[in-house]
Amino acid sequence: MLTLEAKIEAILFYTGEPVLKTKLSKILEKDLDEIEESLNRLRILLEERGVVLIMNDDSASLGTSPEVSDIIESISKEEINKDLGKASLETLSIVLYKGPITRAKIDYIRGVNSNFILRNLHIRGLIEKVENPNDSRSYLYKASIDLLSFLGLSRIEDLPEYGEVKKEIEIINNKEEDVFPENN
Repeated sequence: MLTLEAKIEAILFYTGEPVLKTKLSKILEKDLDEIEESLNRLRILLEERGVVLIMNDDSASLGTSPEVSDIIESISKEEINKDLGKASLETLSIVLYKGPITRAKIDYIRGVNSNFILRNLHIRGLIEKVENPNDSRSYLYKASIDLLSFLGLSRIEDLPEYGEVKKEIEIINNKEEDVFPENN
């Protein structure tokens, strides 16, 4: 059976974003003190690893150890210089035509976890991550001004067939309201 530390590590790895300690408490059905103690044990367990636990007052996330920053920087540069793959273009299209949109909704539409693709698009400056006004625990992704400029658009509505696509999306949204009621 996995320890509480291992379960927390798995959740933080899967989300790829900061997770509120209260949310960890709810998910794992443990009181906040147990979560705090396990986070401290996890932090110690990760000290000799390439991954570190990053904590602030109310949330925790996983990050890379400062000792590997040169390696991570070279990988990031390589990612930025690569052409966008099919999955990245698909995700970018969803953000363009359906954004601002949550990662959960993007994952639902694509049927796979989009965390790394969203990170890559964000690093490239193609999308922006903004606070979700309906849920402070999540973010919304939207097209960046740089992306619009690169595409030669002065506004998002200038995308090909934007009006027709938005109408179709509204029809789909009405059908999906039970699955994602927070996204109109």
